[in-house]
Amino acid sequence: MKVLIADDEKNIRDSIATYIGAEGIQTVTAADGAEARARLESEAFDGLVLDLRMPRADGLAVLAWLQESGPAVPTILISAYGDVQDAVRAMKLGARDYLVKPFDPEELMLRLRRLLAEKALASQAEAGRRVAEASGGAGTWIGEGERMAAVRALVEKVAPTSSTVLITGESGTGKEVVARLIHSLSANPQGPFAAINIGGIPDTLLESELFGFERGAFTGAVERKRGMLELASSGTLFLDEIGDMPLQLQVKLLRVLQERKVQRLGSTTSIPLNARVIAATNRALETLLQEGKFREDLYYRLNVIRIELPPLRERREDIPALAGFFVEKLNREMGRKIKGLDADALARLRAYDFPGNIRELENRIERGYILSSSDLISARDLGDPFTTAARSPRQGKLKDQERELIEKTLAKTGGNRTRAAAELGISRRTLLNKLKGTGPRP
Repeated sequence: MKVLIADDEKNIRDSIATYIGAEGIQTVTAADGAEARARLESEAFDGLVLDLRMPRADGLAVLAWLQESGPAVPTILISAYGDVQDAVRAMKLGARDYLVKPFDPEELMLRLRRLLAEKALASQAEAGRRVAEASGGAGTWIGEGERMAAVRALVEKVAPTSSTVLITGESGTGKEVVARLIHSLSANPQGPFAAINIGGIPDTLLESELFGFERGAFTGAVERKRGMLELASSGTLFLDEIGDMPLQLQVKLLRVLQERKVQRLGSTTSIPLNARVIAATNRALETLLQEGKFREDLYYRLNVIRIELPPLRERREDIPALAGFFVEKLNREMGRKIKGLDADALARLRAYDFPGNIRELENRIERGYILSSSDLISARDLGDPFTTAARSPRQGKLKDQERELIEKTLAKTGGNRTRAAAELGISRRTLLNKLKGTGPRP
C-alpha cells in the first residue's frame, strides 16, 4: 500500500508520514498542490491525504483535476479552517472524508484504512461484474501428481515477484486457477483480481474495456468508465486468450507494459499502472509470430516467466480427486448426498483422454450427478463413451485401471475387503466378484 501526503507545512506532512509509515504503509510527500499532481501523474497511489490551503495549487484544484481526468484515488482532505462550505465543495469534487486540524493521528489512520479497504473491495466487485464469461475452471487447486507438483513449485517461486507471467496449455486445463493462485500468493493478495477473456469480447469493444474512456470520447460515452487495466491497480490483471488480441491493440498493450501507464480513450492524461499482468493462451504464440499475427516485442514482454499446464490425459492420477471435488461442489449446490463414483465409472474416466480437459470432466460429472438414481454415479450415468465396454475401444485398459484401483485400495486397507469395498463405494459382494474376474486375488 502506498499513500501520498500533500501539505505545505513540513512538520505536519512529516509527522503524518511517520505515523502512517509506522503502520506498515509506504508514504510519499509533496510540499504543494502542483507537486502532488506531478506525483500522481508519475506514480500509482492507493490513497491521498490532501491539505486544503497550499501554494501553486490548493486541495480543491487537485480534487477538480482528479475528478476530471486524474487517477481514481480515495482522498481525505485536511484543513486548519473547518469551513463547512469548503467541506461540501470537497465532497462534491470527490473527497471521501474531511478532517479539521488539529486532529488525532489515530483517527486519521482509522479513516484511511477504511478508505483503502473500500477501494480494494470496490475494484474487485466492479472487475467481477465486468468479466465477459464464466471463469471456466477457476476454483480450487487440485493435483499433486509429479507434473502438477512441478507447476505448483514454479507458481510459489514466481508469485511473490512482480514479473509478468505467461500461462500456456490446452483449453480447459485450468489456466485461470493458476492465475488466481499466483495472485493469492502475491505480495498484495488483498488487491483486486481483474479477468478479461480477449476472445470473448468483440474487437470494437475490447479497447474500451481494457483502457476505459472519458465522457464524450465516442458516441454513447455518456460518462467516464475505468478500464480493466485501471481496475486492476494494486492487484492482478488476467488477460485470457491473449493470442486473440488484434494487432493494433497489441501495440497499445506493449506501450502500457513498457511505460507502466495507461491512457483512457478520449483523455490526454496518463494514469500510472501498478497492476501485475498475467496472460494466458491455448494457442501456439510461436506459430502466430511466424504468421505475423502476434508481435514479437509483445511476446518477449509477456514471456518473462512461462508456466505450461499439462492436459488431463497426462495427469490421470488427479482424476479421482477432481471427480470427488466436483461431486462435493454439486452436493452443496443441489442439496443431494451423492457419495461419488463407483469403481467401474472411475476406471473408465481414468482411461479416457478428455480432449476438453478439466472442463469436460466437470461437465461429465454434472451429467452423471443429475442422471444418477442412487448415491453412486455409474458409467451408465456418465453416458457415451463410458456406457458399455462393447462401445469403448479401451475395454482392456479400463479393466487394467479398475484392477489397479482395487489393488491400491486393498493395500491401503491392509487387505481388509470390507473396508476396501466401503472406500470404493461398492458392496463387498461386488468387490469379490470383481476380484474373481481379474485373475488371481491380490
